[in-house]
Amino acid sequence: MELKISFFGAAPDTANRGVSALYASTVSRMLQLVPETRFVVFDYGLKTRSSTFTLANGTSVEIELRGARGGRRYDRVENLATMYCASRLGSLGKLLNTNVAAIDQCDAVLDVSGGDSFSDIYGSRRFYDIVYPKLIAIQRKIPLFLLPQTYGPFQGLRFRELAARAVRGAEMCWARDQHSFQILQELLGDRFDPANHRCGVDLAFGLEPRPAPEVLSVDLQRMLELNRQERPLVGFNISGLIYNDPVAAAERYGFKADYHAVVRRFLTWLLSDTDANVVLVSHVISPAGHYESDPGACQAMADELQPQFPGRIVLSPSTLDQSQLKWLIGQTDWFCGTRMHATIAALSSGVPTATVSYSDKALGVFESCGQGGAVIDPRVLETEQVLEQLTDAYQNRASARQSLSQHLPKVLGQAREQLDCIVERIRSAAQQRHRCEG
Repeated sequence: MELKISFFGAAPDTANRGVSALYASTVSRMLQLVPETRFVVFDYGLKTRSSTFTLANGTSVEIELRGARGGRRYDRVENLATMYCASRLGSLGKLLNTNVAAIDQCDAVLDVSGGDSFSDIYGSRRFYDIVYPKLIAIQRKIPLFLLPQTYGPFQGLRFRELAARAVRGAEMCWARDQHSFQILQELLGDRFDPANHRCGVDLAFGLEPRPAPEVLSVDLQRMLELNRQERPLVGFNISGLIYNDPVAAAERYGFKADYHAVVRRFLTWLLSDTDANVVLVSHVISPAGHYESDPGACQAMADELQPQFPGRIVLSPSTLDQSQLKWLIGQTDWFCGTRMHATIAALSSGVPTATVSYSDKALGVFESCGQGGAVIDPRVLETEQVLEQLTDAYQNRASARQSLSQHLPKVLGQAREQLDCIVERIRSAAQQRHRCEG
């Protein structure tokens, strides 16, 4: 049975490799289960375009891309507020807006909210950009499936009411950790149904790695070879969001620890007191100078450390896509990251992992893998405490690897099974809809 699916909240052309991982893992698994699936993916572009998605077996599938974005250009078909208004106009809506017409032709709407954006903590504009697709699907009576994601926090009453309306109108809702699952249950109230509302795992656990040794620098290739000769290779992700403007980030997120000092002093200790080499891994590939740029932050740290430790620290290529980046991370002996999906790439590859995390979302992910003790919170800990816990995590990496190997099969199984369940429900809903229309 052919399925046609609208997909919001993840796309192939984002600078955030974590969001791209959500897209790739979802599309890949669904095409494995239903090869005839056709996707209409809504991204931040303009007009209608096409993209090619390549499966692990080399098969290529064409994906339709359509723009859907916020802003004040209400004359544009891509404007989400305009789409929402059109969605409320019944049969007239699809005549007024071609994006609404495209959604009407679909069997289901999948929505992953960028993994963690279904909240009002990022501001009202971002919240409406995230909630509008959900409300459009409900308005058009197209079955809405909220893929495993974070729910909340919702600080404003109006935002919480709209979030509750969205989850109550969905066919199925999945949370990606127990904390979010509790928030989802609160939003649902007496509408909670364990058959339709589930706790799963982040979709990126199911992302397939793809080797890319040919695009690595000579220095990084040499480090991989040394790693095969039992010289440790450490992967370290620096978040540009925190590093590039530490004062603003500390004020916004309530840091007690000095993130700059943590990164510099830990890497200095690692390169001074151990024989490990270091690859600095970027996961949000914004251009240098952008406030979120991981490559800019990694380059700044490399420039600072290279004179003292020549040949011991290199950068990951900025050209790697999400699957290639997961492969590279999987080659490391220990990984530490601030970007959550960088750490998921490591955990799902069986690499002992720690995170310097300023968000509650990381704890649920790490606990699902039995690694809750590796979550190091700079909002709670001072600089010296963070450094102490990072050092302990690295020195105890062998036991962490063993613990991870015991928990990982269950998590990877969940990643597969949750999409299997969702696809089965989409099929059932599509069959029922077609019978009613027939």
